[in-house]
Amino acid sequence: MSQKVFYRYNAASEQYERVFPDRRKRLAASVRPYVTAILVVAAIALALYYTIETPRERMLMRSNEHLQQRLDLLNRRADEALEVMEDIAERDNNFYRAMMQAEPLSPARRYAGLERQRNYDRLDSLADNELLFNVTSKLDRLDQMLVTQIKSFDFLASEASEQKDRATHIPAIQPVPEKYLRTMASGYGARRDPIYGTMKFHEGMDFSAPVGTPVYATADGTVTLSKWHSGYGNMVEINHGYNYTTRYAHLSKLIAQPGQTVHRGDLIGLVGNTGKSTGPHLHYEVRYRGAPQNPVNYYFYDLTPEEYDQIITLAENAGHVMD
Repeated sequence: MSQKVFYRYNAASEQYERVFPDRRKRLAASVRPYVTAILVVAAIALALYYTIETPRERMLMRSNEHLQQRLDLLNRRADEALEVMEDIAERDNNFYRAMMQAEPLSPARRYAGLERQRNYDRLDSLADNELLFNVTSKLDRLDQMLVTQIKSFDFLASEASEQKDRATHIPAIQPVPEKYLRTMASGYGARRDPIYGTMKFHEGMDFSAPVGTPVYATADGTVTLSKWHSGYGNMVEINHGYNYTTRYAHLSKLIAQPGQTVHRGDLIGLVGNTGKSTGPHLHYEVRYRGAPQNPVNYYFYDLTPEEYDQIITLAENAGHVMD
């Protein structure tokens, strides 16, 4: 490459004189074209990178879309499985264990291991395929848990059917049929006393119904009491054996008599407004070994799942005690 020659006009001599630049200027002049070329090439490359998809990029995008679809599907499977597990847990506490006189599982035992969820946070840093494998593995384990739990329920149901006498003596229906009920006045638990205004523990459930509505025994047993009983008013008490007793209070009429053997569904009295009561209703209690139990756990024979869910909601929200 020929070297560039620089001249400068000298006004004094009225002639052009050759200029000899120093090394730095010569170096800058020789490098400038290369730097310019590099910058232009880089600008073109960046423009192409952000505007044109390569075959590899298109393949990765399609792969990511497929992975997202699979993740969505697995997420829906997990939601459905958890709904089934929650339903089974509710049935376990409110049906099978009540029938078999077994203590319901505590939340700490039923949900043991959930506090270790933070251990799975590290999965967020894994590659997609490995993450999918772990999620699928968890769902498989959940499916196995469901199968195991269902087999356990089948065993308990089989045991219950083999103990028919015991099953007939455990409270299992509402004392007032659904068709006669106006509403549920109050559920089991802490409530405000309607007369004294103080908080107290309501040991049963109040069913609002017209005076004269039939009241039925909720299980087989022997009537141990049928008379006026303090604030309960007219009350029938039945000993069902197997450590169970039930009470039916505020009756307008006593039909079952002491010493009488009754069967589930037998008429034992009529709804009334006697004793410490603020309106026509039935106060119903279930006791096991003398301790009050939540009656809502003992309606599993005559309610559909929808009716059962509804009565649980009503029992939790009803706060107006009538006795």
